[in-house]
Amino acid sequence: MEEEIVIASSSIDGGIGCWDLQTGTENLRYKSCASPPHGLTSVGRRFLASSQLQDAKAASGAILYWSWSRPQVEVKCFPEEPIKPLVANSEGTYLVGGGLSGNIYFWEVATGRLLKKWRAHYRAVTCLVFTDDDSLLVSGSEDGSVRVWPLLMIFDDHQMEQASQLYEHSFQEHTLRVTDIVTGYGGGNAIIISASEDRTCKVWSLSKGILLRNIVFPSIIDSITLDPGEHVFYAGGRDGKIHIGALSADSSSIKSHWLHIIGSLSSHSKTVTCLAYSTNGNVLLSGSEDGMIRVWDPKTHNMVRVFRHAKGPVSNIHVLKRPAYLNPRMLSNVQVSSRRHGLSLPPPLSKYINTMDEKVVGAVVNLQATCNNPLDASCTSSQVISSQIKELQQQGSAAAAEMEVEKLKLDSTQAMQMLQRWKKMYDNLHEFCVDELLEGDHVKSAN
Repeated sequence: MEEEIVIASSSIDGGIGCWDLQTGTENLRYKSCASPPHGLTSVGRRFLASSQLQDAKAASGAILYWSWSRPQVEVKCFPEEPIKPLVANSEGTYLVGGGLSGNIYFWEVATGRLLKKWRAHYRAVTCLVFTDDDSLLVSGSEDGSVRVWPLLMIFDDHQMEQASQLYEHSFQEHTLRVTDIVTGYGGGNAIIISASEDRTCKVWSLSKGILLRNIVFPSIIDSITLDPGEHVFYAGGRDGKIHIGALSADSSSIKSHWLHIIGSLSSHSKTVTCLAYSTNGNVLLSGSEDGMIRVWDPKTHNMVRVFRHAKGPVSNIHVLKRPAYLNPRMLSNVQVSSRRHGLSLPPPLSKYINTMDEKVVGAVVNLQATCNNPLDASCTSSQVISSQIKELQQQGSAAAAEMEVEKLKLDSTQAMQMLQRWKKMYDNLHEFCVDELLEGDHVKSAN
């Protein structure tokens, strides 16, 4: 079992805490971070990024980068407007931010280029999440809407011109601000769950674009997370409780929305602001306005560990596999390499779109659409990883070995996908040939 770490931030300048989930020891505290809810992310496990928005009425904001080995801010980015939610895709090749205006910004991490910006909502974007296969981006807003964005559509200028709207689904059933969104497994066939200040959590089908379940809670829900088996989900309320919602119960036999709530965990004295689930350790983590991070055993509902943040409410929690940069045996080598070779983090994010960059991106996406090859994006990601490995090897970084392993895993996944693709083509061809032969025999017998 791989070791896991917990990172957590606060909405006031309390820094980013980083703990070992198994032992409870604190690794490092990254300084100068005041992150809004959903504003902290790990970029491909290579470094940390966080939006900064101390004042909700502020006219400007910032996005900051920290390397795992140093507590100080290393890169400062100043986007066009204040950014609240910030999320990276699973490989860390892209960063996506949601603005107060309702715009969504899509950056390439390696170059810092702003690839796309589009008007996603009428009011501020409150949360962003990718599906597990990175093919869809789901956004929530203060206007109560939840929208699903296929990335191929967003980057294909030809389709954008022909389509009446960019989103694949627009769910409008919430009556107040959307506070959190989580997605299940299965890419475009997954479920998503949204929480809102209207005291409901709604379960949606991505493949059908319909509402599957509506659950009303006794308190406003600010945070949600899914059980890995997708039998239940956990909802953190402003009443200090973590409510447990049922996903597997037969809704036709249940007359009341309240009966979907099958239990709760209670120990926080204030609002439960964020939740996370560790699949490896099979534990639930919760953060609160009281500055405490509690670790729960979901089977017994007992609290097994407590982390204390420096100060202020906890705004974000993430559970991650331990990066090689935080391995005590490698940390000193990484620090020496960083001092010797200088800054190794990507450049700051661009404020505006370069029109030439936009044309190049559109051309690449159109070529991929013409080829109709779903593996093109993965191949591009593999090439990006290869270039990053070479760069780290030239710098003498111990992290290159870990990235090499990640690349091998990616190559293996691509090979399996290619095998499945050829198998499907063979089955279709075989079926076509059989149909043609049977039809020929039928014609002959008729003559």
